[in-house]
Amino acid sequence: MLLALISLAMLGKVITFIVMLSILIVLHEYGHFIVARRNGVQVNEFAVGMGPKLVGWISPRSGTLYSLRALPIGGYCAMEGEDGKTSQAEQQREFLESEARLVSEDANAKRNFQAKRPIQRLAIVLAGPIANFILAFVILLVGALSFGVASDRVDRAIVTQVMAGYPAAENGMHPGDRIVSLNIAGVAVTNASQLIDRIHASLGKKIDVIFERNGVRHLITVVPKPCPNDAKSGCIGFVPAPAYERVGFVDAVKASIYTYQQIADTTFSSIALLATHFTKYASRVSGPIGMGQAATVVQDFGWGPYFALAATLSFALGFFNLLPLPALDGGRAAFIVAELIRGKPVDPEKEAFVHIAGFAALMALMLLVAYHDIARIVAGKGVL
Repeated sequence: MLLALISLAMLGKVITFIVMLSILIVLHEYGHFIVARRNGVQVNEFAVGMGPKLVGWISPRSGTLYSLRALPIGGYCAMEGEDGKTSQAEQQREFLESEARLVSEDANAKRNFQAKRPIQRLAIVLAGPIANFILAFVILLVGALSFGVASDRVDRAIVTQVMAGYPAAENGMHPGDRIVSLNIAGVAVTNASQLIDRIHASLGKKIDVIFERNGVRHLITVVPKPCPNDAKSGCIGFVPAPAYERVGFVDAVKASIYTYQQIADTTFSSIALLATHFTKYASRVSGPIGMGQAATVVQDFGWGPYFALAATLSFALGFFNLLPLPALDGGRAAFIVAELIRGKPVDPEKEAFVHIAGFAALMALMLLVAYHDIARIVAGKGVL
């Protein structure tokens, strides 16, 4: 019965993560949709989900099919002139070489994505990532107004991170574990704030720690080591979940801006480290598998941290899509920028070669990330 409840709880966490990720992707596509419509491009379909169509409605005014599809993962915005099968330059060349459409200048031709000026096409392509950047801040602000902002106070001794080389990690504690009590010299401590203070005051002393994971309690005995920033205090090497305090609108905005800057700095520095020290940091990159595992852990911390995770993923989704790689908005934008500089589209054969080579590299990177995600899970390690 207990295992069944744990499985149902885990399933609920996975579904929550899939819904959250799908919302981020759909709103990314909605960014493309809005700017495409503003520039007079015909959107043939705006889909929520992937796979077979479940239900759909065609707008009599715009002719756009709004559909709900079977797989609740992401979605897409299908524009006239983008078949997704050939390169951007090839699609534009096919459009320009269609004399019948050029002569007639009918409404459909004018609403073709390839008929628009390069600057218009660039705006449409970049609208998706920009939507994710805006959404990241909105998520942070909504989270701050709804659930408060993190404070220095600790209400619940839930482990958010374990430090390598310290007793917590050496004795098998993981992110998401909840410390139930300490027993120091025969005295039990259950209050979260007192618990932290007692650990700091117990440098070199034995402590019996009872923690809970998935409803099962575990007992370990640890000896605190000197803290990283205070050699006179004891640490067993875990970071507790902070309490969240309600604040006014102004303070919520300030906290959201600060957190947004932290997310941006962390994202940029992580990409820089990966680019300059790929061998060292490649194993720490997480893909959908690792993100899903992290999301199930963060859900135990409450909705405040989960909103922060959603904002982080939204920012990362926007940034990743700006990379000049095939099948990404950044790859499409790069060729439009080249067209703006050259005054004409890039040769289709050259563009196709770049897409093939880049796509192969992207697939290799995704396989590498998936491998490390699975290896971490099998080894029982967290991804936070």
